[in-house]
Amino acid sequence: MIPELGVFALVLALLLALVQGSLPLAGAHWGVSGWMAVARPAAMGQFAMAMLAFACLATSFLQNDFSVLYVASNSHTELPTAYRFSAVWGGHEGSVLLWLCMLSGWTLAVACFSRQLPLPFVARVLAVMAWLSVGFLLFILFLSNPFQRLMPPALEGRDLNPLLQDPGMVIHPPMLYMGYVGFSVAFAFAIAALLSGELNAAWARWSRPWTAAAWMFLTLGILLGSAWAYYVLGWGGWWFWDPVENASFMPWLAGTALLHSLAVTEKRGAFRSWSVLLAILAFSLSLLGTFLVRSGVLTSVHAFAVDPGRGLYILAFMVAVVGGSLLLFGMRAPRIGMGGSFGLLSRESLLLANNVVLTAATMAVLLGTLYPLALDVLRGEKISVGPPYFEAVFVPLMAPAIFLMGVGPVARWKNAQMPELARRLRWALAVAGAAALLWPFALPAEQRAWSPVSTFALLLAGWALGSAGVHAWQRLHEGDGDWRTRARRQPRGWWGMLLAHAGIGIFIFGATLANGFESKRELSVRIGESVSLAGYDFRFASIGPVRGPNYDALQAHVVVSQGGREVAALYPEKRNYRAQQMPLTQAAIDVSATRDLFVALGEPAGTAAWTMRLHVKPYMAWIWAGCLMMALGGLLAATDRRYRLVRTPRRAPEPLPLQPLPRETV
Repeated sequence: MIPELGVFALVLALLLALVQGSLPLAGAHWGVSGWMAVARPAAMGQFAMAMLAFACLATSFLQNDFSVLYVASNSHTELPTAYRFSAVWGGHEGSVLLWLCMLSGWTLAVACFSRQLPLPFVARVLAVMAWLSVGFLLFILFLSNPFQRLMPPALEGRDLNPLLQDPGMVIHPPMLYMGYVGFSVAFAFAIAALLSGELNAAWARWSRPWTAAAWMFLTLGILLGSAWAYYVLGWGGWWFWDPVENASFMPWLAGTALLHSLAVTEKRGAFRSWSVLLAILAFSLSLLGTFLVRSGVLTSVHAFAVDPGRGLYILAFMVAVVGGSLLLFGMRAPRIGMGGSFGLLSRESLLLANNVVLTAATMAVLLGTLYPLALDVLRGEKISVGPPYFEAVFVPLMAPAIFLMGVGPVARWKNAQMPELARRLRWALAVAGAAALLWPFALPAEQRAWSPVSTFALLLAGWALGSAGVHAWQRLHEGDGDWRTRARRQPRGWWGMLLAHAGIGIFIFGATLANGFESKRELSVRIGESVSLAGYDFRFASIGPVRGPNYDALQAHVVVSQGGREVAALYPEKRNYRAQQMPLTQAAIDVSATRDLFVALGEPAGTAAWTMRLHVKPYMAWIWAGCLMMALGGLLAATDRRYRLVRTPRRAPEPLPLQPLPRETV
């Protein structure tokens, strides 16, 4: 009865979400505190029921209950236990349930950590998040029930997609969904502020840590997904503008703009309308990503092919959420205003320009992702928009964004002076120029390949790092006192901003060098033969069978040496998963701080010969290091003490003053 218990838990969660979405909202409107107080216990109950349903589905997987259709379609008795658990979100129904659990978890977090906010505002926030849960619960119960029975039960499962049988996929989807769903908090705060009409600096202050936390999780999710595509799919690269990759990248761009806009709204009271619109945009793009992945309209290694009815529901739900929020924004926008004034050259104007550029870049990616779908629907034509479009449109848009990123933190609020900015940033420009001209000479002679695009990208990377360093130096060394004391006094949010900006510079360095200066060969190699590439000798030592828990493989042994000294032993595999009879290439990679050695095993090419793909990619690890620095910056910003709401201690009543007794009494 475990699956039936899971369905019952989902029904109870739906009832609790309906109560949470209606009663507190009405209480906030009419000022009934008892109704508003229902929001927190309802959120806790909804989270408990959602997690109970998730636990029931996980139990069905771990017990190999093939009487559940979803389990039979995505599991197998030979599947390792870790992948049997991750198979819970390996298909469509389970991934939607995971989304619901994440949404109820964020709702619970808001309920627990917002006790010092005004009760009417919290009631509206939790009610908005409850209605989002209602939409997903209806979808699960009526169109994507993961507990649907299979009668008679299957004797054996179909097995999990071999592409998903990887340690990275155990962590990647939860991280990505935490980021996706996390933007629902910023969205709910914005809608609550629109409903109450209290769009002031306090709203931005309350929303900032939640937005930073969602951005951090989304950054980690994108990092894990890119790394998975790099070493599992054997692409030999880090980003291929796959439509589903774009589905996660667009809310990341919008969320980045939202973080900067909220900072201005909190500090200066400006950009209030802009902040609300970006909060709606970031979550709307998260919903769009859900629609693209689960509607079946995309063909991708990441996408789930499902029936059109599900896609139509998600599309209708997305239109209702986005359309309703934009309608509310249109009704309230004339009364919001832009807030405080500022000069043409100021930190506010530079951040506004940066946000406009980021939004334009988001729209460029959105156009490249949706245009093929629209053309297919309207004219029945099949086209594919690939890297040439995105590199021609997106990269030029991001160049001014990187430049403004270095200037904005150095400029003064309200009004800045051009000579002062030039004086402050002259050393950053020198660092950028030196990096662009001299860094390629640090590479081996075989990998030096000058190009204008690579030089310009290195210039931007040096500018991002140099401007972050200059800003830190000036903040810590200008003024009175010791720099160590000043460093201890800086808030975590400032350190997080500095680390994230430096991480972007490190990321650009890694992406430019790994893709612009790599060496690669694809050829047929005989056993015992050596191949030279970028100063390394790859010797195909042997190949033999190996047996995994649910696959059989041929594993090659490739010895890599440099200057006659062995530096790595790589073991690429050609696997065949027994249940689905699906072949899969498992690349082997030796990682160091300055280069990656990448070997992928291809098909047999005659007697004792195999095709191999060899790559020497300089500074590939810097891509992952830059992303980790950005995520750590988001963590520091989310945990800044300035955004902690400390409970004010209740003061004891002061004693009444003593009155002197009458003289007669004395």
